[in-house]
Amino acid sequence: MLPTKRSIFPTLSRFFEDDWNTLFDWTSRNFSNTATTLPSVNVKETDHEFTVEMAAPGMKKDDFQIELKDNVLTIKSEVQEEKVEEDEDYTRKEFSYQSFQRCFNLNQEVVDEGKINATYQEGILHISIPKKEAAKPKPARVIKIS
Repeated sequence: MLPTKRSIFPTLSRFFEDDWNTLFDWTSRNFSNTATTLPSVNVKETDHEFTVEMAAPGMKKDDFQIELKDNVLTIKSEVQEEKVEEDEDYTRKEFSYQSFQRCFNLNQEVVDEGKINATYQEGILHISIPKKEAAKPKPARVIKIS
């Protein structure tokens, strides 16, 4: 049996009241895009070092700047690209700007700052931060009873 016109309209009317009005509730919308995309970072600690892995596919090693100042390791990048296409009927100019900065506080009593090194391979930036000898775990010492 097909629904009558009376049974369709209340459902449709409720749809417009419940969903349509909230769909276009412009007062709760934020039209400014303040979201920043930061590369994902993994930090791993072993007995001998800390390893930082940053996912940054599509970049080149020259796109990164890594600094150590006042026990703060800073990884930053700034990439600008501009494309101009010209044809008989149109000119199109597109540009993009991407930047990020990630900072990590290092404990100067634990980290051997002079031996930090970085490599970039297959879209992953690897930073090796060795520990000082004094910060590495020592094996248990057996004490003889006299």
